[in-house]
Parts: sequence; C-alpha cells; structure tokens
Amino acid sequence: MHDRNTAGGSAPDLSVTIAGVRFRNPVIAASGTFGYGSEYAGLLDVERLGGIVTKGLTLTPRSGNTGTRLHETPSGLLNSIGLENPGIQAFIENELPRLCRRAPVVIVNLSGATIEEYAEGARRLDSTEIGMIELNISCPNVRAGGMAFGLEPAAAARVTQAVRRAAQKPLIVKLSPNAGDLVAVARACVDAGADGLSLVNTFKAMAIDIQKRRPVFDNVTAGLSGPAIRPIALRMVWELRGAVQVPLIGMGGIASANDALEFLMAGASAVEVGSAVFARPRVIPEIIDGIAAYMKQHGVSRPGELDLRRADTPS
Repeated sequence: MHDRNTAGGSAPDLSVTIAGVRFRNPVIAASGTFGYGSEYAGLLDVERLGGIVTKGLTLTPRSGNTGTRLHETPSGLLNSIGLENPGIQAFIENELPRLCRRAPVVIVNLSGATIEEYAEGARRLDSTEIGMIELNISCPNVRAGGMAFGLEPAAAARVTQAVRRAAQKPLIVKLSPNAGDLVAVARACVDAGADGLSLVNTFKAMAIDIQKRRPVFDNVTAGLSGPAIRPIALRMVWELRGAVQVPLIGMGGIASANDALEFLMAGASAVEVGSAVFARPRVIPEIIDGIAAYMKQHGVSRPGELDLRRADTPS
C-alpha cells in the first residue's frame, strides 16, 4: 500500500468482517455507554454505527452498586456501576426487538457470577437475532464473577469453553488489563474457542474523598477509563496482535478519529468507543467520518490495510 491523494475519487469501503459478521464500519458503541440505542436516537443516526454492545447482561436482574457510581479524574472517568441490568430474559423480550431495528450489528455483553450462569445466559441468547456475544470476564466492579474469571488463563479458558459449548453465535471475549499475563489469558481464551478478543476493559483504580476521609466508592475500587488509559490499551492491542491469530476489537480512551486510527494501525479490526460518548454524544459518527476522510486522503481502500504489520504497508 502506498499513500496517494485520491481527493474527489470514490469513497473508501469502511466495512469489516469479524468472525463471519459484517460491520458497515469498524466503529462500535462500547458496553455500558450507549444503553440500547434508544437513549441516543434523538441525537444522532444510530444506524450509522458499526454496531452497539449492550450494557453487561446477567442471567437474573441486578440492581448494581450503591453509593457513588461515577467520579471524574484528570483525563479519565472512574465508574462503579456494578452491572445493573434487567436480566437476559427481560432484555430479549423488551429491548432486543427495538435494538435490532436500529443497529446494523447487535453485540450482547454477557456476564455472570458463575460459569453455569454464563452458560445458561449464552444458551438463551443463542436463539435470538443478535450478531455475536461479547463475553465479559473483565468487569472490576462486581464481587463475584466478572474480572475474577479474566485474571488467570485456566479460569478464563473454563468460562470461555462453557459458553462456546452453550452457544453457536460468534464469541468475542473481553479481556481485563489487570491480568498479570494478558497474552497467556488471551491464548487460553482462543484455545478454548473464542472467535475474537476485545480489549481492554477498565483498569482497577480508586479515589479518596479527603473531606470525608474515606474512599469515594462503597466498593473502594472502581474501573478507570478515558484518555488516561489509551496509550496502555494501545500497547496491549499491539502485543496481542503479534501473539494470537484471531480478530481484535480495541478500546480504551478513544475520543477521536486519530485515536481510532492508532488502534487500527496497531492491529485492531475494529474499535469500541465508550466514555467519550458521555461528553460528546455525536462522537462516534465524527470518528467514522474522520476515518473515512483519512482513508480517502491516503488511498486506503479498506480498514484492514491500516494494520502496520501488513506486508504491503509502507515503513
């Protein structure tokens, strides 16, 4: 691939295919930041998105964490939501029909407290219209399940294998940056049947209220997202691109087209945008347009050509 100015030429093809599922573009709304699409329908054309990842769903309803749930930090956001959700069956009956009408690809973020809960949730989702499952083994804001499964290769493999056996839908495993050996966890998930990986979830962090002299969050720790984590997340995507042979969906502090392009160049097939949506609800269409403009300017015909490890990419 060689850079060339193609101003005035045909528009680039932004579509990508991940685990057999075609996305109209590589920019996806991340779990927990975009609701079920209806919350943003009055602000932007939701159908322009590559896809929407639902808020983390569990087999039974959860009320979430008590106390403070969001706390802003310099260049970041701490959250301790705690997987508040109506439960998988209520989602299937009440939210999924509307969501499928809005989003080109619907991805369900699946969580649980036990392997059995994960597997049963996957079974129920497998007969629906969703495009794929994003297996959440990386949420740091719950006391059972979540990140507990994503810190060690054997545990990650067990839950991945159980979900793989329970469902035929394409399976993406969402990884935690808090794992001691992320490459080992990633390889274990792939060996257990993952069709792809998404990374990274939030970093375990905390804040203290110095006036009250106590932690801000009832759970003490929370998950850090936003621009502060982007360079670390980018490095992790780069490392996994060289370690596993499945598609990667990159995320972590993406707030502009330039940020997204970095992840695509590091080897991600697509990106998820999360915290930036809270400050700028229209940021995802802006990122899509920015990627298209860059590709047109530099003569890039498909997003996959941006990967720096492609043999025909100029040095």
